[in-house]
Amino acid sequence: MRADQIILAPIVSEKSNIAREGEKKKYTFRVNPQANKFEIMKACKELFGVNCVSCNVMNVGGKPKFSRGKGGYIKGYTPSWKKAIVTVAKGETISAIEGV
Repeated sequence: MRADQIILAPIVSEKSNIAREGEKKKYTFRVNPQANKFEIMKACKELFGVNCVSCNVMNVGGKPKFSRGKGGYIKGYTPSWKKAIVTVAKGETISAIEGV
């Protein structure tokens, strides 16, 4: 897989912003479900030019959703996806996400 196929999108939330602004720069990404942590770290280096210290990967399960249909309520789920939290080396930042 190419680097742009591994890292799909950054996750921008209140919790990820706090982790990014801390002493240890931790960036959160939505990644391809077939990618492992070593491929994710390599893709970060290729796309953003930063050295990754560590990478934590987790599978996020789909949430139940209900919608109103013809015969009543229809039960379904949102799709499952994979999330990666990448810690970059001290003094380095990803300017594409920081907005600098």
